[in-house]
Order: sequence, then structure tokens, then C-alpha cells
Amino acid sequence: MSIGCRDLRVTAGGRTLVSVAALDIDDGETVAILGPNGAGKSTLLRALVHLTQSSGTVLLDGQPATTTALRHAVAAVLQRPVLQRATVLDNAAAGLRLRGVRRAEARRRAEPWLDALGVAHLAPRHARTLSGGEAQRVAIARALAVAPRVLVLDEPFSGLDATTRTDLLADLRAALDRLSASVLLVTHDRAEAHALAQRTALLVDGEIRQIGKTSSVLDEPADPECATLLGFTTHLPPALTGRDVLLVARPERCTPLGDTTPDPPDSLVFEGVLRRVVPLGGAVRLDVDTGHGLAASVTTADITAAPGSPIRLAVNVDDLRACGR
Repeated sequence: MSIGCRDLRVTAGGRTLVSVAALDIDDGETVAILGPNGAGKSTLLRALVHLTQSSGTVLLDGQPATTTALRHAVAAVLQRPVLQRATVLDNAAAGLRLRGVRRAEARRRAEPWLDALGVAHLAPRHARTLSGGEAQRVAIARALAVAPRVLVLDEPFSGLDATTRTDLLADLRAALDRLSASVLLVTHDRAEAHALAQRTALLVDGEIRQIGKTSSVLDEPADPECATLLGFTTHLPPALTGRDVLLVARPERCTPLGDTTPDPPDSLVFEGVLRRVVPLGGAVRLDVDTGHGLAASVTTADITAAPGSPIRLAVNVDDLRACGR
């Protein structure tokens, strides 16, 4: 089943929080809504499933959807899993029980999803004894067990440690491949979008600025705000580069040059004043004032220059992206 919207708008206190002219998620497709904190991602998700008051039209299979139809079609996984005072298996079966399925049958249908999410061995445990990552796996299994036609995931990996997050990403990707549903993933992490979504929409200030194939969107920002969201935080304006358009680059692609190092071939070289050196474990970040804004470099090179020193940075032309404005 597909889900979509037309002219969806959410306002509060006279301020527009979300304004989306059109969004469509096809049956069997996963679409990520990627945006910074405060962009309106969760508000958009909640408006799509009628959990937040909004204007406009929500569509199921191209037809206007009622709240009742959405309740039957949609399963949701929220940022903080809410589990009952019961066993893991009964929590995984809870969605089916709410749909009138008998307890034994609900348990039978929930068990394969616990296994798919790697927590089948926890089935007899009390849910209140689970870690955060285990609880989130159970919440996802509960949503998948009802065979939803639409699945919405609201930052399901937030608050998880790096190892747990990576493992859950892999298990969820495999589980989604078994599911015939349209899936909406809300996230602020581009790695999650890359791992799970066929298409990605960039939400900035409540509006979709860019949407398309995930691999293309993540590597081809449409404007400066999208560039910053995607990690292209070094912005090089025409006044600095002599080009006729804003160029952007990721800091890890900006290489500091020694005083006597010749300019690398096929590279854009620019100068600035080193303002700050920030240790990052095995690397350092250099913040550089170019006179036309701040640039950054993340490098593993041995940096001896002190703040206030002149510095040159080079970016290979293949690592530069042109922004629309």
C-alpha cells in the first residue's frame, strides 16, 4: 500500500511547522526523511498518520485516507519504545492482540519477528529487564508482526551505542526486505538513510528541499542548507575561488598543505588563517578563517601550526560540489 500527502501543513501559535506540497511513498519502498533537529521531521510523520492536527490530504493508495483507515494500515516505532509489564513475547504479540488475534496465535505470529531481530532468546524475559537496544528490537518486532501495510519509524536508533546501532541497522534492513509495505524512516543520520532507504527527502525548516534516489541526494546537495545537512560544511564562495557558483566540500576531503608543498594537480587550493585545532581521537579538525567564512579540514596529518598562523588547504576537484545558490 502506498501512502502520501498533498498540501500537508502543520501550524502552531501562528507559526508554520511543516509545509509539504506533495510526498509519495510507493508500496514496498522505504523513504527516509532526513533533517536536522527541529526541522519538523517527527511532526511530518505524526501528521501523515493523523497523530497531529494538520490541514491538507493524506492518501492511501492514492485515495484520501480517514483516521480509521490509517489506524488499520499503519504500525509505528517511536524513538523511545513503550513496553508493557509483560514478557518479551507478549510485548511482541501486543499489536496483534489489539487487532483481535487470540493470544496463542498472536504469539505464534510474533515469534519469527523476534528471531529476525535477534531477540528470540529473550522471549520469556520480562520486558522491563531489557537494555535500550533490546527494547527497541522488541518494539520493531511488535510493529512488523501485525504485517502493516505502512510502517513508520521515528528515529528508531536514537540513544543506542554505536555497536548496537550498527547491528540493529543490519537486522532491520534484512527484516524490511521480508516486508511488503511502504516504509517512512525519520532520521537525522545520513548513514541510516543510506543503509535503509531507496529514496531520501531532505527536510529543512519544515519544507522538503530535495528528494530523490538516496545515493544521489546524499552526494549532490541542492543548496547550502542541504549541503550542511549532508556534511558538506566547508563552503567556498565565488569571492574566494573565482568560480561563478558556491562550491562545497566535506572537511575530510580538505587537505592541509605544508609551507613548501606544491599545489596538488586537479585541486582547488585556498588560503586562510588557522583559528582552532580540535582533537578528534585519531584525527584533528582544523577550523580556518578564509576571510569569506569558515572552512574546516579533518585530517590525520601531524599539525604543528598554531592558531593565528596562515594555512593552505587543497580539495580535489572531484570532491567539490556546486550548489544552486
